[in-house]
Amino acid sequence: MSDARILFGFHAVLSRLRQHSASVQEILIDRDRMDARMKDLLKMAEISGVRTMEVERSRLDGMAGMNGRHQGVIARVVDTPIPYKDIHDILESDLTEPPFFLILDGVEDPHNLGACLRVADAMGVHAVIAPKDRAVGLNATVRKVASGAAETVPFIAVTNLARTIRELKDAGVFVVGTTMDAPSNLLNTKLDGPLAIVLGAEGDGIRRLTAETCDTLVTIPMFGSVESLNVSVASGICLYEARRQRSLAATK
Repeated sequence: MSDARILFGFHAVLSRLRQHSASVQEILIDRDRMDARMKDLLKMAEISGVRTMEVERSRLDGMAGMNGRHQGVIARVVDTPIPYKDIHDILESDLTEPPFFLILDGVEDPHNLGACLRVADAMGVHAVIAPKDRAVGLNATVRKVASGAAETVPFIAVTNLARTIRELKDAGVFVVGTTMDAPSNLLNTKLDGPLAIVLGAEGDGIRRLTAETCDTLVTIPMFGSVESLNVSVASGICLYEARRQRSLAATK
């Protein structure tokens, strides 16, 4: 099992069972938790032919680490083949609508990345793009928070984000960056064609070179007293507005 990694939490483990049960090697559960939720998971594991093992909670605590809220369930899994390895795989695939990307510039909090992946899945984003350096990757916490979205939304880590943005623009993708002081308003920006929305890291926003490479910069209109939003909340607002416009355009 040297090539295996762990998933923890009910959402992440159940999602993997539903989508790629063959990649689940075994599931370890807290022997002292046998509520309805656990019984449902055990039933699905049995149907999928996946071995389960009851263990002490302390063992699960050790496997998940200090910040791992495993909820009494951990799965050992092997990675399944990734259908998309770079942006060109997405652009050249048989999409049923104009390409739709979320770009995250240096998001370091795994909870934020997991939440962004979950929103991206809900809004039909074709891939999430992020830099390899100074950003969190797909670790166990990200996968748990994503509640299965890390298994369904392609996550493409790139070496040079500015170059990737230029490649998207060359392919006809309109790249919209978000900043607090942008002259344009999200709600007044056309977002229904080939699109990539760029959001920045917690506190710092998108980097200068990233901002300069975008086609345009927009701000999210704020109607209350707060001045900024968590990146996952901001991504939800931006992606929903884009999906709203795309849905309207598809009916015309």
